[in-house]
Amino acid sequence: MQNSKPRTPVGRREFLRVLGAGATVAAAAGPLATQAQADTESNDEKRKTRYKETDHVKAYYRVNRYPR
Repeated sequence: MQNSKPRTPVGRREFLRVLGAGATVAAAAGPLATQAQADTESNDEKRKTRYKETDHVKAYYRVNRYPR
């Protein structure tokens, strides 16, 4: 049995247009999810120290000749 509707091939330009639209939607949704997570932090968590001078950070400073 044959389908009554013939299949139309998707053109290259149409494929790229749809792909680009999907990437735009995904890029717009990323910051929204991050903002929602940041709102759940308490004031104490926002003020805590996050920077840690680990060995790989020290190596980066040494290699790039940052002053101490």
